[in-house]
Amino acid sequence: MAKGVTPKSENFNRWYTDVITKAQMADYGPVKGTMVIRPYGFAIWETIRNSFDKRFIETGHVNAYFPLFIPKSFLSKEAEHVEGFAKECAVVTHSRLKAADDGKTVEIDSSSKLEEEIIVRPTSETIIWSMYQKWINSYRDLPILINQWANVVRWEMRTRLFIRTSEFLWQEGHTAHATEEEALEETYKMLEIYKEVVENVMAIPVLTGKKSESEKFAGAIETLCIEAMMGDKKALQAGTSHYLGQNFAKAFDVKFQTEENTEQFVYATSWGVSTRLIGALIMVHGDEKGLRLPPKVATNQVIILPIAKKNMNMEPIKTYIKPILKNLKKLNIRFYVDDREKVSPGYKFNEWEMKGAPIRLEVGARDMENSQVFVVRRDTGEKQAFDIENVGNKIADLLDEIQENMYNQALAFREKNSYNVTNWQDFKSKIELGGFVKCGWDGTKESENKIKNETKATIRCIPFDEKPEKLKCVYSGSPAKHEAVFAKSY
Repeated sequence: MAKGVTPKSENFNRWYTDVITKAQMADYGPVKGTMVIRPYGFAIWETIRNSFDKRFIETGHVNAYFPLFIPKSFLSKEAEHVEGFAKECAVVTHSRLKAADDGKTVEIDSSSKLEEEIIVRPTSETIIWSMYQKWINSYRDLPILINQWANVVRWEMRTRLFIRTSEFLWQEGHTAHATEEEALEETYKMLEIYKEVVENVMAIPVLTGKKSESEKFAGAIETLCIEAMMGDKKALQAGTSHYLGQNFAKAFDVKFQTEENTEQFVYATSWGVSTRLIGALIMVHGDEKGLRLPPKVATNQVIILPIAKKNMNMEPIKTYIKPILKNLKKLNIRFYVDDREKVSPGYKFNEWEMKGAPIRLEVGARDMENSQVFVVRRDTGEKQAFDIENVGNKIADLLDEIQENMYNQALAFREKNSYNVTNWQDFKSKIELGGFVKCGWDGTKESENKIKNETKATIRCIPFDEKPEKLKCVYSGSPAKHEAVFAKSY
C-alpha cells in the first residue's frame, strides 16, 4: 500500500481521491465544484485527446471553436433540450464590477445589467446551429463535419474530481447532413471511434448500445453509448453519440435546397467524450500503489533510473545509458530519465509506482558490469534483467504485452461481475453485489422508474445484439420489449 493512500478495499471513493492528489493529477479549485488539472494529469489528457483527434481528422472532420457565451433565448428554441440542462446552467446577468464604498472590495455594478442574460456553455448545440443557419443554403454546403475541443460549465451539486465537476474539458462534434441515412451512419461511426480508442488505447473494455428514452440526451431522437465498469463495479458512461434528427434544424430554421430544387431541413448528430475518461482510467486500472497507466496512454512509457551509491560519479552510468536512450527514441518509445541526485532511489520507486509508469528501467554499477538493465513492470510488479543488446526491441515488446494484459485484466473483472437474471429476487441480489445485470425489460418508463427507485440501478444500455425474444420483464413479468443492462452508476 502506498503511503498516505487509503486502501482501495477499505474506501474506494477516498482511495480514488488520494490517488489523484498523490499522483499530482489534479487538485480542487477555489470555486466549489471546480478542479485544477495539474501538468501530469493534463499530459495524459493530451495523449487521449490526440488519439481521438487523429481519428476525427482521418474520417474527414475539422476542428473549430464557438463562443462560450450563449444568448438565453437560444436555449428556449429547443424545449426538450433546455429542460435537460436548465438546472445546471450558469447565468451571466451583469457585465462589470465596481469598487465598493469601503474602497477595499468590489461589487456588481447594477447599471451594467444585460438586456438579455447569457448562459455559460453547458453544451453547444444551440450556438452552433445558429451559425449553421447562416452557413447552409444548398446541398453543396453539406455535409458539415465540425468538432470542437472546449470547456463547458454545468453547475453540479455533487462533484468528484474528473468524473463530475462544474467545469470540465471535452470534445463535442456537431454534424449536418442532407439525409437521415447519412446522419445515422455518422452517429454509429463516431461511437465505433470512441470504442476503438477507449479499448485499444486506454485498455478499458466497453459495452455498446442504445440509451432508453429516459436516459437519452435531451433533444435527441436516439442516443448511443459506451459503458465501462469501474473498479467498484459501478458503471460509467464513457462516451455518447446522438442522432438528433431534424429537431435542431427546425428550431433554428436550417434548410437547404436539394438537387431536385426542393427545400428540406437538414439532419444532425452530436457526439462527445470528456475528461471523465481520466477518472475511468484511474478507477479501472488503479491499485493499492496508485495509478497503473496503459503504455499507449502514458506520457512516459519508460522511467529510467540511474542508481549510484553515495558520492559515486554518475557520468559512467549516463554514458552507459546513452545508446539505450538513442534506441528508445528511434523506436518512438516515450521515456524520462530521472537523474535527480538529492532524491533517494526508494523515493523514486514509490513516486513512479504512484504515477503509474508502465516500465521502470534501473541501471546501477552491477548492471553495467553484467551488460544488462533491470526492468520492473508496473502492471504485475514482475522484475527481470535484460541484456543490453537489442534492449529497445525487448522494451517495445514488453510494452505491447503490458497493454494487452491490462485490457485482459479489466475484461476479466467485468466478466466476473456481469450477470444474466430472469426474476426480480435475483436482480435485486446481484445489483446489491455490484456489477452489470442483463435481463428482460418491458420497455415502459413505469418499470424503469420503479427499478431505479427500489434498487438505484439504471439502464446503462440496450445492447445492439440484444435478444429479448422469449424473455419476460424482470420487474413486471410482462413480455420483454428489450434486453437491457442495468447497474448502479456514477
